[in-house]
Amino acid sequence: MHVHDILAAIPLARASATPLFRQLYLQLKEAILAGGIAPSARLPATRELGRLLGVSRQTVLAAYEQLMAEGYLEGAVGKGTFVSASLPAAAAARGKASTDETAPPLVRPLSTRGEAMAAAMARVRHHDGPLRTFRISMPGLDLFPFEVWRKLEARHWRRRQVPLGYGGPAGHAPLRELLCAYLKASRGVHCVPGQIVITTGSQQALYLLAQLLLAPGEGVWLESPGYQGALAPFAVAGARICPVPVDAEGMNVAYAAKHYPDARLAFATPSHQLPLGVTMSLARRLELLRWAQARRAWIVEDDYDSEYRYTGPPLASLQSLDRSGCVIYVGTLSKVLFPGLRLGYIVAPPALAEPLARAKAVVDRHSPIVPQAVLADFIQEGHFARHIRRTRDAYGERRIAMLEAIQARMQGALACGPSDAGLDLCVGVTNGLREAEAAARAEEEGVDVRPLSYYTNPSAGPDCAVPPGLLLGFSAFTPAQIRAGIQQLEKAIC
Repeated sequence: MHVHDILAAIPLARASATPLFRQLYLQLKEAILAGGIAPSARLPATRELGRLLGVSRQTVLAAYEQLMAEGYLEGAVGKGTFVSASLPAAAAARGKASTDETAPPLVRPLSTRGEAMAAAMARVRHHDGPLRTFRISMPGLDLFPFEVWRKLEARHWRRRQVPLGYGGPAGHAPLRELLCAYLKASRGVHCVPGQIVITTGSQQALYLLAQLLLAPGEGVWLESPGYQGALAPFAVAGARICPVPVDAEGMNVAYAAKHYPDARLAFATPSHQLPLGVTMSLARRLELLRWAQARRAWIVEDDYDSEYRYTGPPLASLQSLDRSGCVIYVGTLSKVLFPGLRLGYIVAPPALAEPLARAKAVVDRHSPIVPQAVLADFIQEGHFARHIRRTRDAYGERRIAMLEAIQARMQGALACGPSDAGLDLCVGVTNGLREAEAAARAEEEGVDVRPLSYYTNPSAGPDCAVPPGLLLGFSAFTPAQIRAGIQQLEKAIC
């Protein structure tokens, strides 16, 4: 097709918000890349093309200038405008492939590490869509003082109190100091501010620790059933995954020490195990610490929702019992405040803190500073402590509403597990219904549940098997919503 014919057929949407020169630029660029206008082809003069398309000469001139700046066109006064002769003929094929609806294949396969990273979170279910009754591990957003948060953030922007350049990779210093004081008082954590590294959530914390502490092939103990998000970073690091069963006392340390004595790291949730809800006994905690000390192994303590204990004060952390510097304490603010904040932290043994901060700088330089500064004010001015007290009372009420509703309507169909801590309740399916069928029926009825089998490690054997059960979240729902949800669940599986 002749160049003039191609250009005359260019569609320009005059009612579009995109300027006409930009539309013309994009259409010409596409025609060149697709091979419709060949290298060295002469384009019409600006006035001629303007008349052809019914636009001003200035519009054509602006489009030509942009294409010249990017190397698609070349020309000189008195000689005309040409498609660059230096464009290779293969550019047409590349350009066409890039604009097809079907994406082109990778130019070469991913690396082994890349394949592992791309596949690592495939099994992990993420919350999306509207909030449905019993969604797990969601804080009660109806209880969060968003207006207070808004005012604190606005104050920072108004006064420009926060440095807007690059910050230290370990995090905003005032926040680290305040978190240090809070963790000492509430969890018994032994630390100074220099041991705290602020992360973009606990997932980043686990990724950094896995990369820093484990060589490919070294063993890591993981609870099964357990938090599936923890499996991914250790698998990406090339670690040998060692599934460990969980019983009424928490992680079975004796089993792990017998079957995987040479492991280099243990990942544990001693305060509140996900999904079974059990708390690791003191005997097990001391046994785990003795193993780590004897083997010079690390323990990563994930303390994801320890603020919420309903039958007494929060238990002291495992880190508070550590005397050999083997426990790395990981926390998140997603469960206390709101998941979109994406802030977590690591309390590292002193010798590990600086290497960890340097490693974090490789991943994202530093976590966003303004949310850290707002959170520091939120803590310092007492809003954080008030919010925890308020939500603990509200969640306690919601927990009781769920227990009473299950007792009243589903006795014989569901058996409640430990319920003295956390945001969720583990229930056994006891009416003979298969777990997968119970979960499917609940989903059809509009109730968001998570089967216990989801939490089982894919490489775990029969020793890690769990009876049929479901995990139900209660923290994000009012007592009325919980009672209505249990009625829906009763309709689904009874």
